[in-house]
Amino acid sequence: MALYVQKFGGTSVADAERIRGVAEQVARCRRRGDQVVLVVSAMGKETDDLLRLAAEVSTDLPGREMDMLITAGERKAIALVAMALEAAGVPAESYTGSQAGFVTDTNHRNAKILEVGAERIRAALDAGRVPVVAGAQGVSTDRDVTFLGRGGSDTTAVALAKALGADACELYTDVSGVFTTDPRVVSTARRMHAITFDEMLEMTAAGCPKPAMRSVEYAHRHGVPLHVRSAFTWEPGTWVVEESSDMEAALIRSVVADSSEAKITVSGVPDEPGVAARLFRDLADADVNVDMIVQNVSEGGVTDISFTVPHTDLDRAISVCESQSAVSGAQKIVSDHRIAKVSVVGAGMKSNPGVAATVFEVLASHGINIEMISTSAIRISCVIAEDSADQAVQVLHDAFELDATTF
Repeated sequence: MALYVQKFGGTSVADAERIRGVAEQVARCRRRGDQVVLVVSAMGKETDDLLRLAAEVSTDLPGREMDMLITAGERKAIALVAMALEAAGVPAESYTGSQAGFVTDTNHRNAKILEVGAERIRAALDAGRVPVVAGAQGVSTDRDVTFLGRGGSDTTAVALAKALGADACELYTDVSGVFTTDPRVVSTARRMHAITFDEMLEMTAAGCPKPAMRSVEYAHRHGVPLHVRSAFTWEPGTWVVEESSDMEAALIRSVVADSSEAKITVSGVPDEPGVAARLFRDLADADVNVDMIVQNVSEGGVTDISFTVPHTDLDRAISVCESQSAVSGAQKIVSDHRIAKVSVVGAGMKSNPGVAATVFEVLASHGINIEMISTSAIRISCVIAEDSADQAVQVLHDAFELDATTF
């Protein structure tokens, strides 16, 4: 008998028909002798609807009340899923995040899990019932309801799998696994049978939307195997696992594009100790998430610093830069939201030279200018013009022959 924690995202439980489909799948798992714990997100776009409603009634959105509001969507979904399971002949009980034992810090809208006391979930399993747990929520050390943020249901599922010692955590979504690139951009993109945690982390950091980066980090840290698969076809998807020697053979596994960031350049910054430190400390204190950073060679005692931030942080970041410029004497601040980050990811590049040269040559041969470059041991990222992103993905995917590679 195996134990699986299965997470179902919003599209997987978007309506009554989809919920009944989930119940039928769980019934099949039970018939083959497996134990199942479900983690469920809010139905469809309900979280977006709640956020829109909140903005209509108030311009002041206090974190405590927003968490109380947003988590209502998951509570509705788990009750409906539990009812559908009972109707399918599967004994089930629904649990909120706090009832399931999730204790978090006090950071509203993006809380972090501190501990998972899963005693009630274990008891339900022992009694032959399927626990249905609300994703992305818990209770803080101040005893307030908390929300784990976007993608938090993935993290809930992984944390529960770790606490229960599950054999695997299955993340059901509207795609059939992890692909070599976005199949909407490149029709020959291939689904990978398996990928390493390190590669998956680099892909999510580079802009791959699923699974959530926090969930991959948690799974990697605690050794929880992930299986990303479709709730529409139920076919086997992509396993995210520890690296093995045969998996390292692939030079490049994926090409990822991300158009969610903007670039800021602070020009004429005095080239002296502490200036950059003060700028990025103020950005951090303002809760601005900085990604890529490039500082030019000093000339005439001044330099330029360029960095990227999410579009949602752009106005706040510019305000911080303006305040710092008044102190440091920087000459100009320029922003550009029409950029994209294109990344190639693969564990094989650790032991194979020439990947960066190939990336730069391919982009240059197609007239695509590189504005910024960032690298890690298994990733190369280039900032380019946003309107060149799809072309860059296509030509890099072709150059590394990802459509003909078996993973």
